[in-house]
Amino acid sequence: MKNKFPVLFLIMHLLLLADISASALLLMHYDDQIGLFCLIPALMLAAGCIIFFFVYTSNSMRHISRMNAHLESSAAEYMNSLPAPVAVIDGEGRLVWYNQMFSEKIGLGQDVYGIALNTLVKIDMKTVEENGSALCQLNGGVFRVAAEKFVKNDIAFTVLYFHDDTDYFSMKLKFEDSRPSVVVINIDNYDDIMQNAKESEKAQASVKTEELIENFMKGTGGFIKKTSANSFYAVIETGKLRKIVENKFKILDEARNIRISGKYPLTFSIGVGHGASSLEESERFAMQCLDMALGRGGDQAVIKTDNGYRFFGGVSGGVEVRSRSKTRVIANALQDLIENSHRIYIMGHRFSDLDAIGAASGLAGAVTLLGKEVFIPIDREKSLGKALIDIVERETDRELFISPQEAELDIEPDDLLIIVDTHNRDYIESRKLYEKAKQVVVIDHHRKSVNFIDNTVIFCHEPHASSASEMVTELIEYFRFKDDSAKIPPCCADALLAGITLDTKNFVMRTGVRTFEAAASLKKLGADTVRVKSLFADSIDSYRRKTQIVASANIHGRCAVAVADFKSDDIRLVAPQAADDLLGISNVDASFVLYKTGSTVNISARSLGAVNVQVIMESLGGGGHQTMAAAQLEGITLRDASKMLVKAIEEREDQSGNNAKG
Repeated sequence: MKNKFPVLFLIMHLLLLADISASALLLMHYDDQIGLFCLIPALMLAAGCIIFFFVYTSNSMRHISRMNAHLESSAAEYMNSLPAPVAVIDGEGRLVWYNQMFSEKIGLGQDVYGIALNTLVKIDMKTVEENGSALCQLNGGVFRVAAEKFVKNDIAFTVLYFHDDTDYFSMKLKFEDSRPSVVVINIDNYDDIMQNAKESEKAQASVKTEELIENFMKGTGGFIKKTSANSFYAVIETGKLRKIVENKFKILDEARNIRISGKYPLTFSIGVGHGASSLEESERFAMQCLDMALGRGGDQAVIKTDNGYRFFGGVSGGVEVRSRSKTRVIANALQDLIENSHRIYIMGHRFSDLDAIGAASGLAGAVTLLGKEVFIPIDREKSLGKALIDIVERETDRELFISPQEAELDIEPDDLLIIVDTHNRDYIESRKLYEKAKQVVVIDHHRKSVNFIDNTVIFCHEPHASSASEMVTELIEYFRFKDDSAKIPPCCADALLAGITLDTKNFVMRTGVRTFEAAASLKKLGADTVRVKSLFADSIDSYRRKTQIVASANIHGRCAVAVADFKSDDIRLVAPQAADDLLGISNVDASFVLYKTGSTVNISARSLGAVNVQVIMESLGGGGHQTMAAAQLEGITLRDASKMLVKAIEEREDQSGNNAKG
């Protein structure tokens, strides 16, 4: 409430001045001397009003601050003697009084009467009023601010009490910094890399690795123990861990300089158990983070946070795992699970492609040979592989593909749901079907994302595999059929080969020894490369749209960005193909194609390996592989999405440049 007294006082004087002036002017008509004599008091009164106005304006805050009219002298003396900063502000947030401690700690000895509080203290008064208090940092200290309102003579004031919590928070920070954090370091694919190395090379690599880890631990005050040939356990204080995080785990870059046989670089995967309440919980967090790092291809450090995970590194493509022992164990467990289930449902991701359909079809062919009823829930209208669906359904001569709604109604507790080509619960074909399933198996090759399916009986995840179809091909090789000569239908073999062909870009990208072995196995099962090739044929209209996208591309650094600003029924198929074609341009290491469906802007990203498009897409809320990723942006224009993408590319280039210098 504003002070009304000076306003009323000024109005009364102005009225009196007007009355005297009018009387003086009337008298001057009769006698100039008498009128002039009466006018002199009016002029003096006017001068007095002006002086009063300026004096009050300059000193009103100081008068109020002294609380002569609104605070008893005893109360003022008491508040002034408090050992904590105290201040009083008016309804407009201006300082009208403060004690000596406030002047010293908050005002730093300056005269701050009458100035706005928010010029000294950055604090939201609404938060203080709602919560009773709020924390703020001032002059290198931490204060808890409490407020109390009062009204005196129709004037509202707020008393602020500043409690110095600096010592408490300093002690709390020291305590948190002294908390132990467990760090687990794993050498990626150590056995496969060392398999063909000479003994001298193995010894030399081991020495360099242990020296690197010892240097990593220097100055941390922690300790580290080697638990196996390829794993180390360390315990580090949280305060020292912060410095390692600030340096973005430089040990990841240094590890790549260690090469076996002069060509195979060592890479580390690191899991950090941070923020745990006990050492046991910290170790569990560290193992979860290590699993996440390995599931994303290795060569990175992962820290668990309150909102998910924080990632560092992940710039290399990792090393192919050549051993099939894990695949054989999973295949045997999967077959036992299938045989003990009533019906089998095999589901892929939304907007299913040839890899999702191929993996589902190939696995369905094997399940049929095991004598089990199997169905593939799929949305035909949104699928990108309708031609393959028609071929498989026609040649198997049975109703294999059903709608997700049918599966949701028919699934029972003793049925098994197998999810292929995705492990993210947000991308599966039917979320409702997944939630109703009591037994879930995941078979996927994508680098592990945060929102992964965690309630699985079997989680078959191999980020080094070229495709889900490759993984399924390897699994069914270990299935034990009653008839040793039994084979999956040729159309199912075609479907699997089509899936591998799609994700490897005709056996160019992400191919390893096991990829070609899987293709050879499918050839033995009757796969026809000519029939598979026909699945990738484009219509003349689709080809024109694809070339239109390629022609619209702009180059940013070594990245090509194209925007498809038109609508078509096959845009989801044409855009990724255009992204693949853009990689054929010289000096282009990565390509991005943006297109819109409804209110969503979709980004299809491709790379030759030099640029990690997964990291760029993750910064925009997407994900995928190092060489193939995607993202979806809701409620945004193509132009704004393009700007966001270019900014993300530039930020990633800056980070890569800094890492290279480091």
